[in-house]
Amino acid sequence: MNWHQALLLAGEQPAADQGSSSIWPILLPFAVIFLMYQLLIARPQRRDQAKRDDMLKQLKKNDPVVTIGGIIGTVANLSEDGLEVTVRVDDNTRLRVRRDAIREVVVKSPPGAAAATK
Repeated sequence: MNWHQALLLAGEQPAADQGSSSIWPILLPFAVIFLMYQLLIARPQRRDQAKRDDMLKQLKKNDPVVTIGGIIGTVANLSEDGLEVTVRVDDNTRLRVRRDAIREVVVKSPPGAAAATK
């Protein structure tokens, strides 16, 4: 007779059977990590992506833009399918770039706004 059989005959349960408690203490740290990830990383990224998508949808001719490569120019033409933008860099220089290659639309502030912030 081994110790496991002796415990069963004595009416005691083995230690492995006694440890079947709730799984929440194990899952709680993972739930907290997931919640923190959603609040600190995922939601702000989705909000920034929504702003960027909105900015690209409102892109129109003669908007001053900066591409992801750092090229500064103005929108000369938008393709009919909406995937390409022709950027005028200089009088005789035009570049065709994808719409999603536009990093930002440069907003020029009025002259009085810069003096008011100082």
